[in-house]
Amino acid sequence: MKVVDTGIAGLKVIEPDVHFDDRGYFFEPYNSRRFVEAGIKEVFVQDNESRSGKGVVRGLHWQTGAAAQAKLVRVSRGAALDFAVDIRAGSPTFGRHFTIELSAENKKQLFIPRGFAHGFMVLEDDTVFSYKCDNFYCSKSERGMRFDDPELAIELPDIGVSLLLSEKDRLHPFFKDVEPEHV
Repeated sequence: MKVVDTGIAGLKVIEPDVHFDDRGYFFEPYNSRRFVEAGIKEVFVQDNESRSGKGVVRGLHWQTGAAAQAKLVRVSRGAALDFAVDIRAGSPTFGRHFTIELSAENKKQLFIPRGFAHGFMVLEDDTVFSYKCDNFYCSKSERGMRFDDPELAIELPDIGVSLLLSEKDRLHPFFKDVEPEHV
């Protein structure tokens, strides 16, 4: 597996070794020993999965305080544009974002440490987005902010359909109104 630094401390792209033959392919999306060797030492305790249609946007989301979560995200069917924003207090890259296309075809994954807001835009119908978390979900600690905040300048491709967001995601505050995370 290849681990690529993103230029934002702790945020890493994982490119697994994929073995193809006449039967199809095989790869290990997660192997704790190999991840620890790559500097990712989090112990994942919960897996989540969503299925969405083209144009769905989920996020930006995170959990705060003792319920903060690191995530390992990937797409097992379809494609999504994934984005993570550094909201760590005192971070030299505070407010900076990183985007990457994750797809069933490229099999890339993104490791998102605690202290990041996370979201994604679905690029293909019937996309399955999966992620591991190192802490359990806690609704009281859930936070969010607008993905379309001009201050963040997250560029989304025009995919020919209207974006679909939950009511909650449409009402999130802007970046300037978000309390930085102390992790």
